[in-house]
Amino acid sequence: MTDTAPRPTLEAVAARAGVSRATVSRVVNGGDGVRDILVERVRKAVEELGYVPNQAARSLVTRRHDAIAVVVAEPETRVFADPFFALQLRGISKELTAHDNQLVLLLTEGRDDHARVGRYLAGGHVDGALVFSLHLDDPLPGLIQRAGVPTVFGGRPGWSGDRRGVVYVDSDNRGGARDAVRHLAGLGRTRIAHITGALDQTSAVDRLDGYRDVMVDADPRLIAEADFTPAGGERAMRELLGRCPDLDAVFAANDLTASGALRVLREAGRRVPDDVAVIGFDDMLPLAEQTDPPLTTVRQDIEEMGRLMARLLLRGFDRGTPQEGVGDTPSGVVLPTTLVRRASA
Repeated sequence: MTDTAPRPTLEAVAARAGVSRATVSRVVNGGDGVRDILVERVRKAVEELGYVPNQAARSLVTRRHDAIAVVVAEPETRVFADPFFALQLRGISKELTAHDNQLVLLLTEGRDDHARVGRYLAGGHVDGALVFSLHLDDPLPGLIQRAGVPTVFGGRPGWSGDRRGVVYVDSDNRGGARDAVRHLAGLGRTRIAHITGALDQTSAVDRLDGYRDVMVDADPRLIAEADFTPAGGERAMRELLGRCPDLDAVFAANDLTASGALRVLREAGRRVPDDVAVIGFDDMLPLAEQTDPPLTTVRQDIEEMGRLMARLLLRGFDRGTPQEGVGDTPSGVVLPTTLVRRASA
């Protein structure tokens, strides 16, 4: 075992800079009331000595941990297989890093994990939480509320119970779905099917509602439920071909679902877009460009959603709390979507 040099102390920095220990503490912890010339001397001493603030001691002064919990209400097998989560986490990570905050990733496999996450958040380890991919029966919102942790949610809140003061970021799922189905109808398609996402999530419900806004009198057999996965898209597409072989278009709830639907259509000898036009949702690159044919889809800025979630939370610390909803109404930022035309429709 090799000997390690002792860590530079606050007192050593003060001696090097020729100032008091209290002055060093104020500079290191971002306090006010220190002359610029002294701030420069302290910073120079910190750099020369390689001083790193003790986070535990700093937290006692600032009452901040500079750590944010990111809670994804999905099992790890889903999180690490679906590029949607990677994009959202990248956006969150970029924003937190820019503000010198650490990301603490918490995943949930089941009910026991919900309790574990609730205990962790209530234990004072983090300054706030970013939570997304919630399901309608998820106990996490109640656990988070009881923990008293400032939180921003990804996606429109759809859970039952108290939603006062809830802050969330979402995309215009319903409007994007309407644009997709209107585009298909504008191509002259009349038997337009919809493969839904998991209907215990508000994004899937909103996209189904957008489909129904346009296809008011649609045959209910043209709607097949899936789960936002390629395998779910394959199962739903086979189901649709079995009961509605005359369908001439498909709006899939996301690009992964559309990729599964495209495989089944190809196996069935259906030409895309000649026989069946297909549109997805997300504009997940490179997937949407690499399907056969390249996928027409609705683009939502997933990375920006993550950045905005983190930004709202961090701004809330400056004000003392995130921007809250009014009365019983959650406060939401809804980002626009755009239709990206490629070869599939």
